[in-house]
Amino acid sequence: MRSKILELFAVIFAFTVTPALAQSEQFFPSLVYRTGPYAPNGIPFANGFADYLNLVNARDGGINGVKITTEECETGYATDRGVECYERLKGKGPTGASLFVPLSTGITYALMDKAPVDKIALLTSGYGRSESADGNVVRWAFPILGTYWDAGDIQIEYIAQSLGGWDKLKGKKIADVYHDSPYGKEPIPVLQALAKQQGFELQLLPVTHPGVEQKATWLQIRQSRPDFTLLWGWGVMNSTALKEAAAVAYPRDKMLGVWWAGAEADTVPAEDAAKGYEALALNPAGTNFPIHKDVFALLYDKNLGAADRKDVGSVLYNRGMINALFATEAVRTAQAKFGNKPLTGEQVRWGLENLDLTADKIKKLGFEGLLTPLKVTCENHTGIARAKVHQWDGKEWHFISDWIDSDQKLVRPMVEEAAKKYAQEKNLPTDACSKAS
Repeated sequence: MRSKILELFAVIFAFTVTPALAQSEQFFPSLVYRTGPYAPNGIPFANGFADYLNLVNARDGGINGVKITTEECETGYATDRGVECYERLKGKGPTGASLFVPLSTGITYALMDKAPVDKIALLTSGYGRSESADGNVVRWAFPILGTYWDAGDIQIEYIAQSLGGWDKLKGKKIADVYHDSPYGKEPIPVLQALAKQQGFELQLLPVTHPGVEQKATWLQIRQSRPDFTLLWGWGVMNSTALKEAAAVAYPRDKMLGVWWAGAEADTVPAEDAAKGYEALALNPAGTNFPIHKDVFALLYDKNLGAADRKDVGSVLYNRGMINALFATEAVRTAQAKFGNKPLTGEQVRWGLENLDLTADKIKKLGFEGLLTPLKVTCENHTGIARAKVHQWDGKEWHFISDWIDSDQKLVRPMVEEAAKKYAQEKNLPTDACSKAS
């Protein structure tokens, strides 16, 4: 096993062993967790992220001739270790680290004060602080594809649709089984707002890290018997929840996970207990997309892939690739203004603020079907906020809904109000975009 792990890391770093200080290289640090209770989810994301960066080097010679270098740092999903990794890696590369992908809401919280000082962008796609959607206040964090407030709203919208309309929510009971951390707590304000607005009862059930002990939680579920149960877990917590739900005979097709609780790593370990489970999805699973042909031909056929070949195309592998695409295309966008050279964090932030992924561009990049068009602006750091619902049939995921957009009439005012409070706490301007160049 040890030799297998060492071999894996050797492959991952194969394209980064050249000196990171070379002046023609763009450095992307990679915060990962390949060990611990969150590794089942962290590994496929890290592999997809690494493979896409490697592919851009192998296929394109880098980003407009600028080679990509990277270095992984193991966080174990621990906030303190994430901060240590950030401090160790932020000064590497010819221009320093321009962008971090924390892959943890807790780490994101901890870096929110540091990133603006260091002028480093935070790419927090589908997670992080929800007020960071408002670039008028939070200039350095980018929750592209949606915040947790968007996710919570989409979950309730889907439940309303399944019942036949919003009016059918009144009097219903919805439980929220959540990881007792910044990640799990983040959607609670929007869920509470919707409960008050729509007249359903919200039952909040926190689960202590890492989530392997949930018997008491599911005994509460058995007693209260909610009409629906939301699952906001991560790592082993998700498969444990499915097993415990089966143990108390709670129907899995009445469980709806967030988009970080809807991957193969969550369902396969739960075996038959996972059948029928539903979750939000930011992207599909599968390898029947053009980008995977390049991944196989240029990486895996040459033994240069980061993952086992059979694991390419999983939900979180594909999401890791999408995140790497956001990073590289932010650089490419910024290069159009600042030149084809390694860019600073401030320049890459400008690239994120002006990221415009049209249908034509997505098709040319090989991501057609994996990603829908989106346009990020200084004011709107999500670009788009939507998800589908997919269901586990015992072997694979199948979509059972169309795209559901979050209700910005509800979410955006909440974001702006929270951003104003954040601005007051941190003594930040609330009109930064009007002054942006």
